[in-house]
Amino acid sequence: MLSPEKLHKLGIGAEWAQPLMDTFVKFGMVSPKEQASFIGQCSHESNHFRVLEENLNYRAETLQALFGHKFKPEEIQSYAHNPQRIANRIYANRMGNRDEASGDGYRFRGRGLVQLTGHDNYWHCGQAVGQDFVMNPDLVATPTFAAMSAGWFWQTHHCGSLIDNQEQLCKRVNGGLIGLQDRIAQTQNALAVLTA
Repeated sequence: MLSPEKLHKLGIGAEWAQPLMDTFVKFGMVSPKEQASFIGQCSHESNHFRVLEENLNYRAETLQALFGHKFKPEEIQSYAHNPQRIANRIYANRMGNRDEASGDGYRFRGRGLVQLTGHDNYWHCGQAVGQDFVMNPDLVATPTFAAMSAGWFWQTHHCGSLIDNQEQLCKRVNGGLIGLQDRIAQTQNALAVLTA
């Protein structure tokens, strides 16, 4: 049982106890090792369960480095430090989003413990958990649905099959190896607490 006391030992707020337990049940995460891996990955992705929305407040230099191919050089400065405009541009016409003018990029920006992004993911995840995330996307930034959306991602991307290979699991969740050592440390810490 994942108690508020165990979460406290992990530096996670008590408000996450029920959402995590519900997610474990709904998505069949029964082993402490899989639960710990889920917690470890989510902890890193969400700055220890504190950040549930993507930070898109980029400087011009960062925009150029990360998304330069999405902008003409003369546009970068006008988009800098404007998260709504940035999201609408970089997420336009992909992941089920419409064009930049539709506002879908910002509406369906990354939210939740593993940053659910794009109309199609919001729609499919909502269907899986019985919520209309397309009409109510901010629900994904609440503890209950931040955890559920991460559980949906975990299941649909077969993350549970990778818990014995943290490097491959990190790539599956993040697309690369960003924060691998922290993810491993968070997972080991969670496993120690869950099995104590």
